[in-house]
Amino acid sequence: MEKKKNPLSFQLDLKPEDFLPATQDEQQQLVVMRDSVSFWKDGLRRFRKNKVAMISLVVIVIIMLLAFVVPAFYPYSYEQQIRGSEKLFPFEYSRTELQRMEKGESVFPHICGTDRLGRDYAIRLMMGARISLLVGLVASTLVLLIGSIYGAVSAFFGGWVDMIMMRITDIIYTVPDILIIILLSIALKGPLENLAALPAFGWLDRIGPNLVSIFVVFALLYWVSMARIVRSQVLTLKESEYVTAARALGASSGRIIKKHLLTNCIGTLIVTTTLQIPSSIFTESFLSFLGLGAAAPMPSLGTLATDALNGLNSRPYLLFLPALTISIIILSFNLLGDGLRDAFDPKLKD
Repeated sequence: MEKKKNPLSFQLDLKPEDFLPATQDEQQQLVVMRDSVSFWKDGLRRFRKNKVAMISLVVIVIIMLLAFVVPAFYPYSYEQQIRGSEKLFPFEYSRTELQRMEKGESVFPHICGTDRLGRDYAIRLMMGARISLLVGLVASTLVLLIGSIYGAVSAFFGGWVDMIMMRITDIIYTVPDILIIILLSIALKGPLENLAALPAFGWLDRIGPNLVSIFVVFALLYWVSMARIVRSQVLTLKESEYVTAARALGASSGRIIKKHLLTNCIGTLIVTTTLQIPSSIFTESFLSFLGLGAAAPMPSLGTLATDALNGLNSRPYLLFLPALTISIIILSFNLLGDGLRDAFDPKLKD
């Protein structure tokens, strides 16, 4: 007679067939982990799912094509003054151009009209976007290089080295950037004019000392935030096992910083640099609006806005167009930076 099991007993009622190996289907049902992917593949996969960031990337690509590619094929140049075509409205032709069209000649329309000197406004708007984008990209690169190296060295060595380097950043925070730009513009004017006389440096004469001083100020002052962000990351990473192993194997401090610490900060560096670009563009546009930007006739979005103030009542679109371009560029880069942050932040992995 089979003995009944006590219902209050914790004894398991096991049978021999319970110890048989699991079938292939049963093993597949137990696999709940997703396929292993690299950091970059996982970040790009999540970035592509962000529709707002993808739209922002498309907008940035279109703006860059208009700024860097289209001017090479555009029939007008940014400094070309067309006699008799002053202050034309969009798609309006001057009397001379109408006469040429009556003779059968093909005349390309002024899509955004012309300014008070008869220069096509569309090409000047594209060249202004080019200058602003170049300033943003170059300045962000300078901030990335200086800030990442400075912050990594400060955090890696620590102690009195970190204390002195961080106090230097605190002092730099108090320096007025606009005053430095004005002083540098005056100080660099003479040397740049002499350097621009050389054939290899003729481009310096076109951008002027103001724009060069902006680059210098970005290299001197605007890397502080990047340095602090990198320092906070390196302070955490330098206690990792792979850094200890690299030290045990005799790796130099420079190699550890370059190959291990900064490499593992690459996600943060990309996001911070992307968010630095619109900040640099806005700073350049603001300074150009005050007359501290590119030298005439080279346009930037800020100088175009300044020139449009004179005819604001009769032709407000001349101010609206560069202001709208600045807003679209800054908004697109900010949304792109937010998308990259969401994609490459390990704390937000799904």
